[in-house]
Amino acid sequence: MGEDTKPALSSDSDKAVVAGDSLSRNAIGEFNTRSILTLVGSALSTFCTVGFLNVFGVFIDYYRRHELAHKSEFDISWIGSFSTFIFFLTAAPAGLFVDRMGPTILLITGGTITVFSMFMISLCHEYYQFFLTQGLLLGIGQAFLACPVLAMVSRHFHKNRGLATGVTIAGSSLGGVIWPIMVDQLLNKDDISFGWTIRIVAFTMLPLVVITCVTVLPPATQKPSGGATLPSARKDNAKKTDLSILKNRVFLTFCGGIGLYYLGMFSPFFFVTSYAVSIGLSTSFAFYLVSILNAASLFGRIGAGWAADKYGLFNMCSLAAMASAAVAYCWTAAQTSAGLVVWSLAYGFCSGSILSLQVACGTRLATPESYGTAVGMIMGIVSLTGLFGSPISGELIKYSYLALSMYAGTALVAGGLFICLARLQLSQQLLAIV
Repeated sequence: MGEDTKPALSSDSDKAVVAGDSLSRNAIGEFNTRSILTLVGSALSTFCTVGFLNVFGVFIDYYRRHELAHKSEFDISWIGSFSTFIFFLTAAPAGLFVDRMGPTILLITGGTITVFSMFMISLCHEYYQFFLTQGLLLGIGQAFLACPVLAMVSRHFHKNRGLATGVTIAGSSLGGVIWPIMVDQLLNKDDISFGWTIRIVAFTMLPLVVITCVTVLPPATQKPSGGATLPSARKDNAKKTDLSILKNRVFLTFCGGIGLYYLGMFSPFFFVTSYAVSIGLSTSFAFYLVSILNAASLFGRIGAGWAADKYGLFNMCSLAAMASAAVAYCWTAAQTSAGLVVWSLAYGFCSGSILSLQVACGTRLATPESYGTAVGMIMGIVSLTGLFGSPISGELIKYSYLALSMYAGTALVAGGLFICLARLQLSQQLLAIV
């Protein structure tokens, strides 16, 4: 689609879009050695961070039967929920830092903390120990490892931002496929202790984190260092934090929608395993549902990113939000193994695009110098909803999984409506490519 087909935007958004379009036209080429290496390293980063966060449903079931058998599902779910909260909350300052100092130092810091926290989890036995290591420390490390790569991908890609961001976030889906199978096989099939299972995971992450730190770099024309080829005016702007995005009403509406959406988004990822067991399916089969969800999510993220570059980022994000809400309402209609597999594929595909499209939509409303800030603010705004969403879901299980299904679907609908409102603020023409 040519640039001249874009609809008129709000005054707050026009400057950011024009700046991005100008940078795109002046770029020698988006797909070059530097950008492709950044894309590979970014996918590995999300594989080790968001991909591992998606696996907590496996840990809930294992902790409930072994390490934390004296604790309820509600108590255990707080570990994963708090980790999600810290991850998103820490992403806000991480986004500010990446605009000021570049990605490398942040990635090294985040990678070191992430691997260190994994080794500490392997030594845990008490609830408070799991809470501090897996809930607090791991969340901090993963935020500093994930946020910079999303900002760098947005700086490298403009015309193909939806696709590039989708490929980056697809790394988390691949992680959500591999990590639960790996952990399940180690814990339940090969008679390996919990401690050594986590250590094997840590050793697997280590080289991937190193590759991320080496390959994720800013574009040659946008280095934040003193030797950059940027115009001097842009160098000066990079030294101070640009918070103008917080005055953009479209951005604030969109963030509100994403925040509401996250109240229910992770409920199926965390509790599909326990739901499968509750309807009489085997534990070994139930473990694989998390992988099925994430496998479908991988195709959803890449497919939605590709479609968004053609049909509009906000159009596809709105559609994905409402479609995933409809599927969430149908959760308890799946009463057999085949039905639950089909439902998992549908929910994973529909909801999977949100993580990639939220970043692409947010950075479209920002200037290139504040991409990190925009990514950090989007992730930070959902920290509270990410904190409370899963414990609320765990409490609703005491009543029924139908109540959980209704809660998740309603939260997704509420978030989807705000995302649709943000899209309408950009253009009230229903068929416009936004």
